[in-house]
Amino acid sequence: MARGQRTNLASLANSVGDNSPVEQTAAMPSRTAPLTDLTPNPRNPREDLGDLSGLESIADIQLQPATVVTKAAYLALYPEDSITTRFVVINGCRRLAAAHKYGRTDLAIVVNDEIARDRVTLISASIAENVDRQDFDVIEEAKAVESLVQECSNAVDAANRLRKTPAWVSQRRALLALAPELQTALRRGELAIREARSLARVPLEQQVVRWRTAQDKKNDGEHNGAPDKRSPSPSRIIANALSEFHSKPQLLADALRIHLGPNGVKTLLAVLADDLTTV
Repeated sequence: MARGQRTNLASLANSVGDNSPVEQTAAMPSRTAPLTDLTPNPRNPREDLGDLSGLESIADIQLQPATVVTKAAYLALYPEDSITTRFVVINGCRRLAAAHKYGRTDLAIVVNDEIARDRVTLISASIAENVDRQDFDVIEEAKAVESLVQECSNAVDAANRLRKTPAWVSQRRALLALAPELQTALRRGELAIREARSLARVPLEQQVVRWRTAQDKKNDGEHNGAPDKRSPSPSRIIANALSEFHSKPQLLADALRIHLGPNGVKTLLAVLADDLTTV
């Protein structure tokens, strides 16, 4: 399955066994619930819901209902979470966010508490909507896969749930062994997944040095007429981070921290603090 394609609930059915509660969702009738009755899944693997502009039409029409579980069913699995609404949205958190953003007051939902029969099934349903989406952050994806492995107790079962190979699961989990700076570079597209997997096998204290050494070699000029494949300049990286600030503010923070260094960040914060006091 290519990245960018959306894994729907029906395709998840085969990954959670016979008589899957996910498969049953397709046959369940939908109903309408006010937004005040809906809470986005606190365990959603997506930390950032991304650009919602493609869902602006939800103000007029909702093409697909959100899948929810009742408050009681959710709290039976995660009693430590704070839920004050009637339902928790498991599939459709982006639709819920878009409904709030673009002025819709209600949402079509399908209530299916069977998805909350155990943590593994709930996590599988949550991940299935996001894995293979082009805009799903690769580190978020790795964290989601890791959470499923922990619930399943082994990577093979997790792979079966996601209809992926054990090797794919292993490769995603390996990305979590990267140094924070390299995880940031991976998220920004400066580091390819193949290179990241190789660096993840290097001792943590050597990863950044090896990456920078490799980058320096690439930046040594042209060879045999081939174009110089230089890394993006700091100004380009920061400019790109600024363009995504509203949806991904952490990118700008990471870019400034890497390119300004600790002392530079302190200086910037001091200047900003002075500016705020004079406003």
